Amino acid sequence: MILETSAIGDCASIGENVKIGNFTTIEDDVVVGSNTIIGNNVSLLNGTRIGSHCVVHSGAVLGGTPQDLKYRNEYTRLEIGDRNRIHEFVTINKGTKSKGVTRIGSDNLIMAGAHIGHDCVIGNHCVIGFSTGIAGEVTIGDYANISGLSGVHQFCRIGSHVMISGLSKVVKDVPPYIIAGRDPLSYAGINTIGLRRRGFEQAALDELKEIYNIIFRKNMNTTAALEYICSSLQPSPAREQIVEFIAQSRRGILKARN
Repeated sequence: MILETSAIGDCASIGENVKIGNFTTIEDDVVVGSNTIIGNNVSLLNGTRIGSHCVVHSGAVLGGTPQDLKYRNEYTRLEIGDRNRIHEFVTINKGTKSKGVTRIGSDNLIMAGAHIGHDCVIGNHCVIGFSTGIAGEVTIGDYANISGLSGVHQFCRIGSHVMISGLSKVVKDVPPYIIAGRDPLSYAGINTIGLRRRGFEQAALDELKEIYNIIFRKNMNTTAALEYICSSLQPSPAREQIVEFIAQSRRGILKARN
């Protein structure tokens, strides 16, 4: 169902069983997948690609011009996967020449008023809390949960299965599997509840606790801690993921709270 009050470009590609509400604008260079619902007063701007079974609520603006002084009107895109829920007044900017695309995975919940800047990469099954601001070129792993009214500095990375408390200021990288809270943002332990909900066994949780005790509780610098982990602990996917994430950090990782 497409209401007559909507303005849809002649070249826009609209899938089957798509519903489009009142006063919505869909420009020519837009693709909307099947069974997606677009609410009232939504703007889908050139370069936007939305998958199937998504819900976009009233007032969202997707594919807007990057808020970056280096942007020179080059052609870029916003790519959004399947089964995403994007709530009221969310804004997601398309990419710049840096990466050429802002990419949102599938099965994410993006709450009302959130902003996702240019060239960000968001994984799958993430929750972005209400009025959270994510600056340009941020990377967020699968199953990350960023609580409401938080702000994420440009170029930061947030690992998979991370839980960040509300009103947080993220200015350093946040490694996988942990809870981060307080001000300044600090390591607050393993995301035990979230990991158990996703099927992690106790042995896996114990391994993560041991790894992060070495990183945050042994009074070692980061380089020494990673070397100790690699030499003393058995290889595992989790160990390799954590070591690689921290070793590749350009901004440095958050610290443990006192």
